[in-house]
Amino acid sequence: MTSDGPSSTAGLGDAARPGAGEVTATVIVNAPAEKVFRALVSWERQGDWIPFTQVRVVSGDGGEGSEIEAVTKVGPAVLRDELTVVKLDPPRTVHVVHHGKVLRGPGVLRCTPMGGDRTQVVWHDWFHLPGGAAGRVAWPVVWPGSKFSLTAALKRFAKLVEAGRLP
Repeated sequence: MTSDGPSSTAGLGDAARPGAGEVTATVIVNAPAEKVFRALVSWERQGDWIPFTQVRVVSGDGGEGSEIEAVTKVGPAVLRDELTVVKLDPPRTVHVVHHGKVLRGPGVLRCTPMGGDRTQVVWHDWFHLPGGAAGRVAWPVVWPGSKFSLTAALKRFAKLVEAGRLP
């Protein structure tokens, strides 16, 4: 990870190392960073802004060391994202490691305070690409959809925070 990355990724093996599949999305939220951060780490409310997804805290209190599971279902397709919260630095950053069978790699959510009670949110994941060379070839096709859906989710998040509908 970067120099400001998590210091405690013991036990997460290769999933803690950045993969070649990077996806980043950014949004400006018209709310203070403390409020935005609080809404981001309200794990079980993420389904309010990430379509077709239910999120639950499997173990822990949602803080460092907690295990989170996000299950996305679209028709018969099911994608299970298992992740560990490895570092919280309120109200600035959340570091996670995705360590499921399909989604693997570190991620970070950053809240940067701006003037006038505005906050920039950046969501960045470095996924391991499944399938070796085939995964690397498929990534340029998959990436635009991943970026689009992540950006759309963050825009929904911003609207809910601004409307006071998230904690």
